[in-house]
Amino acid sequence: PVVTFSMEESDILTAVSDNLKEETYKYFSINKPIEVIHNFVDVMRFNKKPVDAFKKLIAPNGEKIIVHASNFRKVKRIEDVIAVFSQIIKEIPAKLLLIGDGPERSHIEKVCREFNTCDWVTFLGKQEAIEEILSIGDLFILPSESESFGLAALEAMACEVPVISSNAGGIPEVNIHGFTGYLSEVGDVDDMAQNAISLLKDPNLLATFKKNVLIQAHKFDLKEILLQYEAIYHRVAAKN
Repeated sequence: PVVTFSMEESDILTAVSDNLKEETYKYFSINKPIEVIHNFVDVMRFNKKPVDAFKKLIAPNGEKIIVHASNFRKVKRIEDVIAVFSQIIKEIPAKLLLIGDGPERSHIEKVCREFNTCDWVTFLGKQEAIEEILSIGDLFILPSESESFGLAALEAMACEVPVISSNAGGIPEVNIHGFTGYLSEVGDVDDMAQNAISLLKDPNLLATFKKNVLIQAHKFDLKEILLQYEAIYHRVAAKN
């Protein structure tokens, strides 16, 4: 009731994705229009960094580098990341970097042991300079069962990393199937793995996707999104 009251009394309502807009109407009894202003990425910070020495440290034999970043909650389905990666390494030499920490950390470490992938998985914990880690990635995996937008995927894309993801929530508004990566149904680790393997095995297609993700990321540049918020503020101010 408090949230509903707050939204009804607001001059303007915005949502960071079309999906969040739909979900808001579904779960809250409000009559006000909601305007979508997508989440943003600071492309001045998130861009591909020249960190070749770091990449050689992680993958000394030229292994492909798979990355996942989250707050390690169940909704992120990190066990699916491990399941997908376990199939990748059967076909392609690869390393997996897990960025972040949270309540599922110990469980995921156990899952790594069950899949016998510990030798190829590195838990990096919380990191400040996440853009430097993303810069060495070949693929970013985001198999979440719920995402209002998918900011982690957007940050990876700004660093020229294609995305293998679920089609949950607002993710399809960021990750365009067959252009910036691939979408699968939530929990379909076999499809995610096959998409990842086929992309990693095709250097030309992977290079094309890396160009595509940068184009897509720049559509969500902080400077562009700020202009949309400023326009709303001016509109509200003009009414008062």
